[in-house]
Amino acid sequence: MLSSFRALMQRFSGRQTVPDSVALALGGGAVLGAAHVGVLRALEESGIRISRISGTSIGAFIAALYAFGKSPEEIATVVTELDWLDITRFTLSRFGLLSNSELGKQVTDLLGDVDFEQSRIPLTVIATDISSGNKVFLDSGELAPAVMASACIPGVFIPVEIDGRLLVDGGLVENVPVTPLVSAGEPFVIGVDLNARRHYQRPIIDLMANVVDIAIDHASSIQAKKADLLITPEIGSFSRTDTSRIAELIEEGYRTAMKALAAEQRTSQNSWLEEK
Repeated sequence: MLSSFRALMQRFSGRQTVPDSVALALGGGAVLGAAHVGVLRALEESGIRISRISGTSIGAFIAALYAFGKSPEEIATVVTELDWLDITRFTLSRFGLLSNSELGKQVTDLLGDVDFEQSRIPLTVIATDISSGNKVFLDSGELAPAVMASACIPGVFIPVEIDGRLLVDGGLVENVPVTPLVSAGEPFVIGVDLNARRHYQRPIIDLMANVVDIAIDHASSIQAKKADLLITPEIGSFSRTDTSRIAELIEEGYRTAMKALAAEQRTSQNSWLEEK
């Protein structure tokens, strides 16, 4: 239905609607990342193919699973059954920091010992070089360490060393990673921002977390404008750490994505009618 409508609109109006193939950027947000699964399901049900995908932090984990052939249903099972505490194994290193090596193990257990070059969909994940502050695009070599690096919270987890660089969470530099998709020349980019409608917690124990989140979110709001369509799931009341509402997060991601896609089609239709 949507595919037929897109073809008709593009034929008669010459305007760009959501095409049958898009590039997708999945943002960070810890447990909120379950909403990405609903977005993927909405895109598939709408007949939209993902030509290239990128991810930051939990978005990198979800993007990797999808790029290597896991269906939205399979990913939903993974995030529902995932022991979110276990993937951030609480073992101190000699640096006095925790290790997130269990996340890398999860990637390997689910996908095998794979490299980026083996993905079905071109994949890029974003990390931050903690020595220089530079943004790092990871799109070749071993997959598991790259996902670990993208989700490595600075000051909490040991930086992940890749090619001599110490890498941490990509959310510091680009939480909704549209840049690698635009740089690759993708004609239509959809971004998923999990923090756009965020409600911050007041308790003092969350003060430092809120400071970091607010800084990241302000940067994200600027970067995400590069996307042709931005999906912002209505998950402001959900906690980044509460795993009891995974099913609700998936459903919210699906509902918001379907709503955003329909709105984009209506906007294109109205623009065409106004021109006539």
